[in-house]
Amino acid sequence: MSAAAFAVRPTSSRQLAGTGILLRFALRRDRVMIPVWVAVNALMVLSMPNTLKGLYGTPAERADLATQMAGNSSLRAMVGPVFGDSLGALTAWRAGVYAGALAAVVGLLVVVRHTRDEEESGRQEMVASGMVGRRASLTAALLAAAVANGVLALLVTAGLAGQGAAGALAFGLGIAGVGMVFATMAAIVAQLTESARLARGLTAAVLGAAFVLRAAGDSATDDGSSPLTWASPLGWLTNLRAFAGERWWVLGLFAGAVLAQGAVAYALAGRRDLGMSFLPSRPGPAAGRLGGAGALAWRLQRGGVLGWSIGFLLAGLVYGGMAEGAADLVGDNEGAREIFQRMGGQSGLTDAFLAAMAGMLGLVAALFIVASVLRLHGEETSGRAEPVLAGAVGRLRWAAGHLAVAFGGAALLMLLAGAGLALGHGERAGAVLGACLVQVPAVWVIGGVAVLLYGLAPRAATAAWGVAGAVLLIGWVGPALDVPRAVLDLSPFGHLPKLPGGGMEWSPVLILTALAAGLVAAGLAGLRRRDMTA
Repeated sequence: MSAAAFAVRPTSSRQLAGTGILLRFALRRDRVMIPVWVAVNALMVLSMPNTLKGLYGTPAERADLATQMAGNSSLRAMVGPVFGDSLGALTAWRAGVYAGALAAVVGLLVVVRHTRDEEESGRQEMVASGMVGRRASLTAALLAAAVANGVLALLVTAGLAGQGAAGALAFGLGIAGVGMVFATMAAIVAQLTESARLARGLTAAVLGAAFVLRAAGDSATDDGSSPLTWASPLGWLTNLRAFAGERWWVLGLFAGAVLAQGAVAYALAGRRDLGMSFLPSRPGPAAGRLGGAGALAWRLQRGGVLGWSIGFLLAGLVYGGMAEGAADLVGDNEGAREIFQRMGGQSGLTDAFLAAMAGMLGLVAALFIVASVLRLHGEETSGRAEPVLAGAVGRLRWAAGHLAVAFGGAALLMLLAGAGLALGHGERAGAVLGACLVQVPAVWVIGGVAVLLYGLAPRAATAAWGVAGAVLLIGWVGPALDVPRAVLDLSPFGHLPKLPGGGMEWSPVLILTALAAGLVAAGLAGLRRRDMTA
């Protein structure tokens, strides 16, 4: 081909060269994470109609529920306003905010992993030396996020079509829209920051702010008209009004935000050097201040611990304040009461609600401990562990620093959640605090599984996310579907005493603690014997 012919070829096509190969590679790397989280999200949504039908079997009961929720500002802050009393509309109300938030988390994780993570590890430099366009990696990352959200939208649309095809399509597209808004936002942040950890943290902080804005707006008004609600993509999903006179034009907000943020991300990607950022990290002190491997681990993970800690304290305050309003949610419905009792025990309704919220926070804490433990895997695969281990630092000492942060941080999160619940509820602080702390051994078991996988089979370490996702699914959906006890017992959380209200049983707590210790010991033994980066 002549030079002239090459010169007239569109520049954009050269900059996207290799996108298809990188997309296949990204999907292959995420062949566990994406399917697990899409399945968890889809099952959470699709299980809701049958659950609601079992609880509120007649139109009159559903209409009464919608009326009660419209006047409860604390519950609107938690799940949003109700726009209809059909099974589809109640499904969109009950699951929409959380389904959108989960889609956002997957979107931001996928994009940061295949952009800034690749640059930070040095792999992107090697890839870029081949026949790969300048914007191919960013495009592949966004397409991988689009595949995940597209599959989720298809599953939701197909699964809810029986409730109304138009509403199902709107709801599926709305959830996917939230995921893509935060995926493109993560693409921008990945260009601005020099660290993948900071990119994930900043985008997650924006997601948290979006949830708070929506909660504040929905608490103030019962029709989603607050400017605070409209300032949040999660509020857009609420105001889409799936199954309740769909506002199709709201999808234009998602499309506009995705296109605008994508354009900014592409513009920034074309203006910076590989490995650089627009907000470079501040230079460190001339003399080192880290006293050991543990101090280094804390330095690397302190931002994440701080962010999670603030989130758990605020969540505890919100749920604690809602405890007395649990009776409004349940009313005289025996089915709803039974669900709370399966989640939180056979004690009074308020105690059952507090126990259920403590269990839910424990399930979320399992995600923190998996992410924190797998920081070891990230340090190893990126090559940053080698300079540390080349000095007078043994493998076990190096790993112990990160595990202390992971397991100690999980206990701290539940302590703060308990403090928030106690402050929000305003009564029986000791009992409420104990309800949260009793979740810690089960959280540690999930962390122990992550350590075991990392130590014995590092290539399968990311499967720990699948374990956490399965436990999350059992804990969230299992009680609502009244699954057999044998299924609930697959989760370590299923063996814990139901506090407050129930009796304290030390045997399962001690057994789970011992199991967690055994898993960690086995994982560390495997780490000590295997080759690094194996």
